[in-house]
Amino acid sequence: MLRSPGMPALIAMSLLGFTSFFLTLSALPLWAVDQGVPEALAGLVTTVMLVATVGCQVLVPAAVRLIGQPATLAVGLFALGAPTPLLLLSDQLGWLLAVSAVRGLGFAILTVLTPLVATQIAPPGSHGRAIGLYGLAVAVPNVAAVPLAVALTDAGHFPVVAGLGAVPVLAIPLVRRFPPPPPARARQAGRARLPVASLAGILGLLLALTLSGGGIFAIVPVQLNESGAVVTWALLLLGVTSALARWRAGSLADRAGPARLLPACAVVGVLGLGLLGWGAAGTGAGPGALVVLGAAIFGLAYGGAQNLTLLLSFELAGPDRRTPASAAWNATYDAGTAIGALLIGAVAAGSSLTVAMLGCAGLVVVTAVVAVVSARGRA
Repeated sequence: MLRSPGMPALIAMSLLGFTSFFLTLSALPLWAVDQGVPEALAGLVTTVMLVATVGCQVLVPAAVRLIGQPATLAVGLFALGAPTPLLLLSDQLGWLLAVSAVRGLGFAILTVLTPLVATQIAPPGSHGRAIGLYGLAVAVPNVAAVPLAVALTDAGHFPVVAGLGAVPVLAIPLVRRFPPPPPARARQAGRARLPVASLAGILGLLLALTLSGGGIFAIVPVQLNESGAVVTWALLLLGVTSALARWRAGSLADRAGPARLLPACAVVGVLGLGLLGWGAAGTGAGPGALVVLGAAIFGLAYGGAQNLTLLLSFELAGPDRRTPASAAWNATYDAGTAIGALLIGAVAAGSSLTVAMLGCAGLVVVTAVVAVVSARGRA
């Protein structure tokens, strides 16, 4: 798969693009607070970027029809990378929000089109492995860039972070290295109707799992702030296992089919959420170990489901409708992450983290049943 024409270019593009996103994900709010922005408002820079991302993702199919896939990718890479150093021009919140919104436009294009390119590159029967490699290229910056950027910002070197955030511009020459879709499909892409009901069933499970993951990443550090080592290990292992699962799920899906793996993925997710919630109810080494174990197990479902639901969305949509299917998948993923941070935080604050995790587990069960029915009826 690594020797497939265009795959090295796609991996390089994904690494450069998502590194820019993850470099500023935690570092920009931290720097904003250091510059005098109130803590209560610092998270707006991330919220605005994600809102802009979700809002623009649904417009990407129209952009592809209008100017073509290579030009759209080039616009996305430029919009994500070029404005990042401009964050240093002013520390006013309004300016930071404006730059973040523009970068959200670029990130929307990147997230919709890069998985689509992976399926265009892959030989028949290898879409799962191609999506898996793409997922690994996305996950590596998540694990590495966030702590690096926070450490640099804490040390007073946010200008270095902002400068590194421009690296997607370096990937612009790569947009011509991908094989284009057949002309007939390029003309039809995004115009045929999506199988909305079946696609909604698949994306419902993705929403439940990303909602849970968004809540874990945002709220577990707050709720378990007195157990620093537990939180560190839990989030680290969640990131590692989700990256490995997203990668390896592709090979399994190519052999067994993504629909057959979906129930097992849901069961693993419910188990991980249950263990995390159980551990959060207690104190001490034993419950702490349950939190870490639960987060690691949940990561397997969190990463694996991303690969499987994306593959199933493409199968349901068919070759001529993969661009809008990718837009719908990415909008669901980003919306779930954003909603989870707010919803899980509200439930945990009103009752407990245990109740929030058990509620997430119940939501996964319900949506998994609908997803399995949708996947089995995809033909």
